[in-house]
Amino acid sequence: MAVYTDVTPEELEAFLATYELGRLRAFKGIAEGVENSNYLLQTEAGSFILTLYEKRVNPADLPFFIGLMEHLASRGIDCPQPVRNRAGVALGTLAGRPALIATFLMGTSVRRPTAANCAALGTALAGLHKAGADFTAFSRVNALSVAGWRPLYDAAGERADTVAAGLRALIADELALLEGAWPTGLPAGVIHADLFPDNVFFTDGRLSGLIDFYFACNDLLAYDLAICLNAWCFEPDGAYNLTKGRAMIAAYQAERALSEAEIAALPVLARGAALRFLLTRLVDWLNVPPGALVRPHDPLEYLRKLRFHRSVESPRDYGVMGPAA
Repeated sequence: MAVYTDVTPEELEAFLATYELGRLRAFKGIAEGVENSNYLLQTEAGSFILTLYEKRVNPADLPFFIGLMEHLASRGIDCPQPVRNRAGVALGTLAGRPALIATFLMGTSVRRPTAANCAALGTALAGLHKAGADFTAFSRVNALSVAGWRPLYDAAGERADTVAAGLRALIADELALLEGAWPTGLPAGVIHADLFPDNVFFTDGRLSGLIDFYFACNDLLAYDLAICLNAWCFEPDGAYNLTKGRAMIAAYQAERALSEAEIAALPVLARGAALRFLLTRLVDWLNVPPGALVRPHDPLEYLRKLRFHRSVESPRDYGVMGPAA
């Protein structure tokens, strides 16, 4: 989450007048994240999250996001719910941006996930994949999968080497390899595609909710798992924690078994996931809008992870157990 677009109290009060949420009590910007403008909104009806859609979000994709959150909730997934106005419409316009009010989920994210947290995430991820299997009202291509990486590489250009010496050449090598090796024909469906620890809430040690579905799309299910291994199972020094990886994968497989082909593809998928976040972080790092209330993520974190993946020899290196590994 972040804030790129300022909203005045007068604009917000006029927007709220179309809802049954009572009077505005308070609102403040949320600085975390890099994609949309987000505010914590407090009204007489309670606490909510107000999102103004910016940057990479295509307005044509918003019905997918809104429909998906409502669908997942109907299947027992704890996630924010769009709030509809008096006309029954969830999406409005505020400060010249598409805007949505969603319910506020209680809980806190973990900064240093434990193996138990990783296991809970694995269970929740498999549950999300199963719950999304019959979401067919809308679909969304993953614009940030392998076909979208070269444009990001081109956008960074020679400035990549100002972040780390030799980074441009390393990314070029990875792109060439992954574009030729990216798997096809694996089980696919709805994925979250951005399930970092700050998008997962825990209450009293129990996973209590998933948020921020604005990268969700239709793609390979095992790619979503690879994204989570990258996001949850590395230590601050860049070392991969095999215990955490094993816990996540085992918990996922207890709910949804990976095919032999998915297991075999896991090293390539994890490598691609690392490159995807290296590229988007790099472009964001090089293009922070002046005056934006935003904290860009360090792209070098994912450079270190990518270097680990380049050394992997087997799915066992991620914690996969059994003969398929």
